[in-house]
Amino acid sequence: MARRRADHGQMKVRLLAQDWIQRCLSAFGAATGALRAHPRWASSAAGLIVLGAVLALFDADTGQDSNRISQSVLQIPDRDSSQPAPDISGDEDRLISATDSTPEAQVDPSTQPVSSERDWQFVEVQSGQTLERIFRDLGLSARELHELVHLDEHTRQLADIRPGDQFGFEFDEDNRLLALRADFDEQRWLIVEREESGLASRFQDRAMDSRVVEASGIISSSLFNAAKDAGLSDSMTMRLASIFGWDIDFALDIRSGDRFALIYEEIWRDGEFLRDGPILAARFVNQGDAFEAIRFDAGNGPDYFAPDGRPMRKAFLRAPLNFSYVTSNFNPRRFHPVTRRIAPHRGTDYAAPVGTPIWAAGDGRVTKSAYDSLNGHHVFIQHGNNIVTKYLHLSRRQVARGDRVRQGQTIGRLGATGRVTGAHLHYEFLVNGVHRNPRTVDLPPADPLPPDLMDSFRLAGEPLLAKLLELQGPEVLLAQREANTCEQSDTDC
Repeated sequence: MARRRADHGQMKVRLLAQDWIQRCLSAFGAATGALRAHPRWASSAAGLIVLGAVLALFDADTGQDSNRISQSVLQIPDRDSSQPAPDISGDEDRLISATDSTPEAQVDPSTQPVSSERDWQFVEVQSGQTLERIFRDLGLSARELHELVHLDEHTRQLADIRPGDQFGFEFDEDNRLLALRADFDEQRWLIVEREESGLASRFQDRAMDSRVVEASGIISSSLFNAAKDAGLSDSMTMRLASIFGWDIDFALDIRSGDRFALIYEEIWRDGEFLRDGPILAARFVNQGDAFEAIRFDAGNGPDYFAPDGRPMRKAFLRAPLNFSYVTSNFNPRRFHPVTRRIAPHRGTDYAAPVGTPIWAAGDGRVTKSAYDSLNGHHVFIQHGNNIVTKYLHLSRRQVARGDRVRQGQTIGRLGATGRVTGAHLHYEFLVNGVHRNPRTVDLPPADPLPPDLMDSFRLAGEPLLAKLLELQGPEVLLAQREANTCEQSDTDC
């Protein structure tokens, strides 16, 4: 079929050529007679002859042939559908130029996508690298670095780099620095661009987003394991424990079956997870007792409050360090492992790695910071309400006698100094000179929120508390059903 179409086309071209020749000869004969009679018309007539011949050629058939010839550039020959399509990649320029005379082929530049992104070349700072070394590796001069760093007060910070920092560079064809991008803070980029008058800096906001996340879990072996199973990071687990650290000693009081639920924020930047945000509300059930906390700003910055408006923050922490595990509880008739005699153990021993920070359990004044062979390095703090706390066997002390300390301030590091069998903190809590169990002693109550804030506090907190109960509901009901089943059964539960 294609061969017959080609033969037909060749025959048509030959007929057109013969017709064109006959017309030219006739026109030439008529023109010759006229020129003899009127010699001055010679130059004009010659041009008319050529124009007439060209028009005669393209007027031999209808105008449809000319359209068909110009469009044949884009025609694809018939092919067997079983054969692969021809590869025409790389021919786009030729096809466009062949059809740009037709309306369909016209390209409106205003409709084409324009990318606002620069052609950044990214460099991540490695350990031991300096900005000068990075510039040198990129072929940039010390003069360019000096010009950049000393541009203004913002660009001066660019020289203070750390491993993991990322810089974006844009160059022209001659490797001349056109722009630089660097992290300035969590929410902004610092952009330095080359303009006609020289370098100029500006800030560019990054796309920040916060997402509310829910998590819950039941403790079987440890809080850390249960929190990990619930998708929480170690940092978020410590935040959860710190909220309830005034009510629960997480080193001693945690039991299998304890439950937790929390609602918190995740911070996302440029569509990627950046870090965990604040906990908005949390609930912890410890040995059957439920503790709830809501984040609320009463005018002095956000803090956590119980549903009745009382601060979670009490005058004293239940434990003066990050929880790990307890080796010896408060025991008035403890068998001493060194002296091998019955002697009262008037405090709580917390075993943890040497160097673990030890916190002041409450605000107060340091009355003693010293060393002896029995207590090792030790610190005593006098608090209000006739309360004294003692911290023994430290590896080093970070406060001196007479210093004022705040609750949670690091006063020393856990160690194994003095008469001990291993590294631990011995912590004592005295009320009016009498040793009390720091786990169970009643702590001074804190003042609640002012009455004029309670309505807004409840308005913010009640939906969160309802969601926490919903998160823990199935586990609580299951535990109750199992308990009832055991009570009604004659079998050993």
